[in-house]
Amino acid sequence: MAQVAGGDRFTTQDKRLIDGTIRSAEQLSRFEFSVYVGPTHGDPRAYATQLHNSLTVPAKSVLIMVDPEQKVLEIVTGGRVRAKVDDGQVLAAVGSMIESFRADDLVGGINHGVARIAELGANAKPALPVQAENQAENKAEHPTD
Repeated sequence: MAQVAGGDRFTTQDKRLIDGTIRSAEQLSRFEFSVYVGPTHGDPRAYATQLHNSLTVPAKSVLIMVDPEQKVLEIVTGGRVRAKVDDGQVLAAVGSMIESFRADDLVGGINHGVARIAELGANAKPALPVQAENQAENKAEHPTD
């Protein structure tokens, strides 16, 4: 799947802008981003998940699917992405995307979403290893003087 699918909906400049945002986001976060803009087939979430699963490395990928005609936006994240960016954070990115879409700025909405998820991933604190996490919990439960 192309990183930006959208047929005649985008100008060459639009595609360059989105591609540039994706490249920057991938360098910043080490996630892989794909954007699909077009019709959905059947259940939108299931279709987005199917597209996501077809990516080269789904575990570290983010798929943003937009169906402007049906007014559908789906974001599917892989396991490695979810370890750094939780659903609530993705939902906040969705909010800013929807604002742009309502202002008829499809490209800006996509770019905002990609950039925001990348920033969140890049700024995420690494998860503690299980052993260190357990030690931290034990100290909190049994503080020493």
